[in-house]
Parts: sequence; structure tokens; C-alpha cells
Amino acid sequence: MKVYKISAITLSIENMEKSCKFYSRVPGFKIVYGGSIDDTFTTFKIGEDITMYLNLELRTNTLTHVDNRRNFGRIIFYTEDVDGLYSYFKNDVSISKLVSFEKEPTDALWGERFFHIRDPDGYQLSFAMPIS
Repeated sequence: MKVYKISAITLSIENMEKSCKFYSRVPGFKIVYGGSIDDTFTTFKIGEDITMYLNLELRTNTLTHVDNRRNFGRIIFYTEDVDGLYSYFKNDVSISKLVSFEKEPTDALWGERFFHIRDPDGYQLSFAMPIS
């Protein structure tokens, strides 16, 4: 059930067109999802041997927060066992008192099983694993 890599970082952005123009010019970044002016979410693949992703999520009123650093986006960690890790967090009293649980383990359309929590400072962390 260990966490073994950062899969993706999601940044909350204000203008999808400008952000996509910038990130698509960064060597080694390739759009694999979204990328048009009308999209609210875009994913860039980074690297070949060890694949990581940068996600851009269009900021909406629901993503805006008084303290913007809490809504910079999210960090997505890969784990070997999403349900086991969720259970560990929920059942460990010292951990469960420090975090807030936002989403129970869920299968996503893009082929991952994941859950979200907020760390003690309010940063959103997602723990995921690919679904085969």
C-alpha cells in the first residue's frame, strides 16, 4: 500500500488558451487531453521513461478560496492500493484528526481509482492507482 511516485500536479489557472500556449511550447510537454479554448481541463504528458503529468484546471468560482495557496490545484500520488491506503488514513486516529476527507475511493473514467483529502494546511492531495 506504499506511495511510490507523484503521478501529476494539477494547477488552477485563469486562462486555458494562454496556459496551453505556454506549456505546449515547453520542450518535452505533449498535450494528451483537452487543449482547446473551450476545455476546462487539459493534461500534458511529461517524459518518456518515467511518465508524469501536468494538469491545468480552469479556475471557477467554486475553486476560488480566500487563501489561494490552498487552491493552487492538487498533487496526485500513485499508490499500490488505493482502498488500503484510504482505510489506513481513516482508521489511524492520529492521521484522521489531521486531514479532511473529500472523496472516498472512486473509479474514474480516465482509468484510475482515486480519493482526495486535504492536508492540515488545506492543500488537496489525491491518491490514485491505474485500473487495469
